[in-house]
Amino acid sequence: MATVAQPRPRTRPLVAAQRRPALRHLGPNWYAAVMGTAIIANAGAGLPFHIPGLPLIWALSLALLVLLLVARAGHWLHHRDQARAHLLDPAVAPFYGCLSMAFLAVGIGSLSVGADLIGESAAVPLAWVLYALGTATGLVAAVAVPYLMVVRHDVAPGSASPVWLLPVVAPMVSATLGPLLIPHLPAGQAREAMLLGSYAMFGMSLLATLVILPVVFSRLIHRGALPLFLTPTLFLVLGPLGQSTTAVNNLADVAGGSIEATYAHGMTAFAVLYGVPVMGFALMWLALAVAMAVRAARRGMGFAMTWWAFTFPVGTCVTGAEGLARHTGLHAFEWLAVALYALLAAAWLVAGFHTVRGLVNGKLLAAPVKK
Repeated sequence: MATVAQPRPRTRPLVAAQRRPALRHLGPNWYAAVMGTAIIANAGAGLPFHIPGLPLIWALSLALLVLLLVARAGHWLHHRDQARAHLLDPAVAPFYGCLSMAFLAVGIGSLSVGADLIGESAAVPLAWVLYALGTATGLVAAVAVPYLMVVRHDVAPGSASPVWLLPVVAPMVSATLGPLLIPHLPAGQAREAMLLGSYAMFGMSLLATLVILPVVFSRLIHRGALPLFLTPTLFLVLGPLGQSTTAVNNLADVAGGSIEATYAHGMTAFAVLYGVPVMGFALMWLALAVAMAVRAARRGMGFAMTWWAFTFPVGTCVTGAEGLARHTGLHAFEWLAVALYALLAAAWLVAGFHTVRGLVNGKLLAAPVKK
């Protein structure tokens, strides 16, 4: 008697549910690793002595950016429900600002050290592409994330975090890269438009930071220290401080050939008059953040991707100090940049080591443990 073939069970939904499981919990916060790696090259290029290997570190940041863009595209393709959940989570959505800053940080490195590796004919077009992508995504994030926080997110009272700064700082990084591209524009209207457009992004980012920062400090005063794993995010406050100082100094570098001399002289003076007090506040906040990090470490703070907050924000203070050294001639700013760079390099090595180890053992891409 012939046997009747039984229909195979339909497994497609199960297979679809299990597809690319390693990508399910890959959030936008991973772009911080690109930023932290790129700033090693960018900040090292402005030190008063030569550091070998910086173009290779920049190339690593570019490779990490491409890898993460592909992985995040896979995340949206295969885990759209989780991606939407990230957008609707007030603790995760601000990290979309990191996408913009990753583009821009690698773009800055393309001009500062990348040309030594791939040649200026390739480095300049690459910087333009990264500038366009980073500026577009940054401006969208600077509006879209606060909009979601107002109309869609369920933000608990007293939950303010330095992470809230991430989407609004992104335009400040555009204001830093823009001046580096001005020499590659024709003289006249194009240069002046880029100069003043960069100042506009500097202003929008600075004023947004001045709105958010008091809320964050008020939360610390009234609610106490952040949870241990969030303590490194205190270093994020250094980002808008160091980046804005870097931006005004970069803008002053190119103002002379881009705008009327009267305004150019004023921009050069503003770079120092703004940058020195802000750098002073940054050093005060750095001391506070280090003290809080030591306290958290003594209470058992383990590694998390938030440790990458120890890198890029500190790096912006390095580039800010380098800019002030150029415009004041003070060796003290050069030595400040060197000391901060040593701290940055140590933080990068530690964060990088733990990230690689977490990827190898699978802990960093595992589902978060619900408490």
